[in-house]
Amino acid sequence: MKGLSPDGGLFMPVEIPQLDVLLFNELQKLSIQEIGFEVAKIFVDDEISDAYLKSIVDDVINFEAPLVELDSKLSILELFHGPTLAFKDFGARFMARTMSHFLKDSDETVNILVATSGDTGSAVASGFYGIDGINVYLLIQAEK
Repeated sequence: MKGLSPDGGLFMPVEIPQLDVLLFNELQKLSIQEIGFEVAKIFVDDEISDAYLKSIVDDVINFEAPLVELDSKLSILELFHGPTLAFKDFGARFMARTMSHFLKDSDETVNILVATSGDTGSAVASGFYGIDGINVYLLIQAEK
């Protein structure tokens, strides 16, 4: 629930777990929600049950993220189809729901301060909208 790591930077995992090679062999058959669940699961470990984690991922990714073929060898994943049209919708919504999970049995209120001059603010505001126990405050740099 901390905003910055003790060194003033970003939190990073001590170890980046390796995805199962079988997942890569099955990617074309999996939905973006299934891929998201498998990736999240290796980082979450046993902190959140698989069933609840799946419900979080399904709730977070409830919009299209189409894979668009540019030619026979190159495709792109369009990540701008979320509620605020920003790729940050994925992360903000996931963070909101996982934080809510860890706060569910607490009387604690978490305050999130977002400083932005772009689409981060709208993605975070939208992602945390209606989440109990969490307040979001946006500082937006206006153009001069």
